[in-house]
Amino acid sequence: VQLVESGGGLVQTGGSLRLSCLMSGGAFSRYDMAWFRQGPGKDREFVGGILNDRIGPATTYQDSVQGRFTITRDNAKNTMYLQMNNLRPEETAAYYCAVDRLGDADRWKQYANNPTTYEDWGQGTQATASS
Repeated sequence: VQLVESGGGLVQTGGSLRLSCLMSGGAFSRYDMAWFRQGPGKDREFVGGILNDRIGPATTYQDSVQGRFTITRDNAKNTMYLQMNNLRPEETAAYYCAVDRLGDADRWKQYANNPTTYEDWGQGTQATASS
């Protein structure tokens, strides 16, 4: 499995970005996936995630992004998206997508925010919100 993120860039505070995560080499629709971010001097933190297509595209988010960020997936394109609206300077970070290939929805729901849940990671894309 290979993951490639794109779509990062520089926006003003309150602006929007749409990140993409293209997967190759695996059964995309069967996997649970997530976005994490890591800002300067900070630990990697969970942004949100989306269940595999067999269960239905249920999503979960970190409280601070609820209502501003939206995760979707297009199984025909093997791509997951992160729409980020009303970006804040403190959300400046490298954003990473990650894949859990186990396919256990109950386990994923319990541990979705734990980086160790995921076997494969992209290289990251930088998103910057200027103040």
